[in-house]
Amino acid sequence: MPRQFRNSTRGSSVLLGSVLLIGLVVVVAAAVGAAAFDAADSSPTPTRPTALSLSVSGDTLSLVHEGGAPLDVDSLAVRISVDGEPLAHQPPVPFFSASGFRPGPTGPFNAAADSRWTVGETATLELAGTNDPDIEPGATVTVRVFDGDTPVAALEARAS
Repeated sequence: MPRQFRNSTRGSSVLLGSVLLIGLVVVVAAAVGAAAFDAADSSPTPTRPTALSLSVSGDTLSLVHEGGAPLDVDSLAVRISVDGEPLAHQPPVPFFSASGFRPGPTGPFNAAADSRWTVGETATLELAGTNDPDIEPGATVTVRVFDGDTPVAALEARAS
């Protein structure tokens, strides 16, 4: 006697559940990947209401606090690049003598100065010949200032 098959939904519910689970994993992975790509592609933008300016003359960088709240120099980090290439030695802030820089920065970047950087004050530092790359006339110098992990300013100037 021939065997008769009945329609069963047991296998199809497992298959449907697997397809939904795979679809959910693909959607979550795409969202995480897009967010990671977007975060890696964008530079942090300043979030504090502080105005700073930058000028570059030879190997000397001058940053002026032009407006906004005072900054605590002890919590600042400064990152410098020349024509898009980061300096081999980044300045610790504050400092007096540091690898890659001439001793005796002036203003609030000097370790002996008041740790509050207020409106009107200028902080200067000078690259030593042991730092790389050199600042050539016409080079674009970028300085990013952070208060801890929080971006304070992203400044750019042409060297004279």
